[in-house]
Amino acid sequence: MAQDKVFIFDTTLRDGEQVPGCKLNTEEKIKLALELETLGVDIIEAGFPVSSPGDFASVNEISKVIKNATVTGLTRAVQKDIEVAAEALKPAVRPRIHTGIGSSDNHIKYKFNTTRENIIERAIAAVKLARNLVPDVEFYAEDAGRADLQFLAQLTEAVIKAGATVVNVPDTTGFCLPHQYQEKMQYLINNVSNIDKAILSCHCHNDLGLATANSIAGAIGGARQIECTINGIGERAGNTSLEEVAMIIKKHPELGLYTNIDTTRLLPMSRLVSDTMRMVVQPNKAVVGDNAFSHSSGIHQDGFLKEATTYEIIAPEEVGADTSKIVLTARSGRSALAYRFKNLGYEFDRNQVDELYQQFLNVADAKKEVQDSDLKEMAEKVSS
Repeated sequence: MAQDKVFIFDTTLRDGEQVPGCKLNTEEKIKLALELETLGVDIIEAGFPVSSPGDFASVNEISKVIKNATVTGLTRAVQKDIEVAAEALKPAVRPRIHTGIGSSDNHIKYKFNTTRENIIERAIAAVKLARNLVPDVEFYAEDAGRADLQFLAQLTEAVIKAGATVVNVPDTTGFCLPHQYQEKMQYLINNVSNIDKAILSCHCHNDLGLATANSIAGAIGGARQIECTINGIGERAGNTSLEEVAMIIKKHPELGLYTNIDTTRLLPMSRLVSDTMRMVVQPNKAVVGDNAFSHSSGIHQDGFLKEATTYEIIAPEEVGADTSKIVLTARSGRSALAYRFKNLGYEFDRNQVDELYQQFLNVADAKKEVQDSDLKEMAEKVSS
């Protein structure tokens, strides 16, 4: 079966940086951008150039050093925004302007106090201006997750006609259910006459914990770009997690999709972003959390030690992790205990393990986790 490429658009440096306390300086942004390019990201959203001199400088400097990935700057559908972004992107080998405006009736009424007709006029003008300045223009229909489908199709057709090469269909508030987001993409593919001239893009937020599910559903529905961040950082509850998207597509070849992401770099990239942005990764975070390859339940440990795939669908080395971990707690069993003793250089027969297990449970009940030092102390008593 032929596979379709899903372009990975990383917005860690723009949407991810909007997290309180995660502000990056230009040097830090350049360092992360270079690592994102090495990771295999196709499009790097470097910032919002008109928002501050610092962001302009960051987009401009990143444009100078990135050679393979597309570099994009965000704008509103405002002439000055677009002109400033084009100036910042001048050194880029592959520049893209990412411009847009609200598309839901909620945004049209309360944010812009205008009409659908005016929104389309402003969208067309913005795309035409951007396209005169760079060859690659992405249009975002903000709050498309709550937009009227017929109007969204009308808006999409208009901006593609105006020159948009990518149309971003954001679930800005994280409202959609996966089947709804998939159907939205399918509707646009089936009802926009010039849809073959542009790529549909998913940009999902995680307010209901559905960002990754929605993005994958969008790709199943026909989108061929997914916008995401490392560790899923971003506004409010965050964005679609790049590492989750990359591994889902890799682990499900039946989807007929692929990315250019080097998954062996995912964990190092996660840690670099976490350290640089001072944003701790929750231990149970999928793919890159500290506990992603840890086993503490006796039933799980026994199965894992017999055959790793009983409880691990991802091998640690696939994402750049060293090894799986057998964590000893009061829920652990004899096989895990014997395994950890063996790793420390102690070989015990079944009767000795049974004897040690009773001691182990006493220690485990008193501690959250039994450490190597505790095991050595127990082993020395048996050996002496």
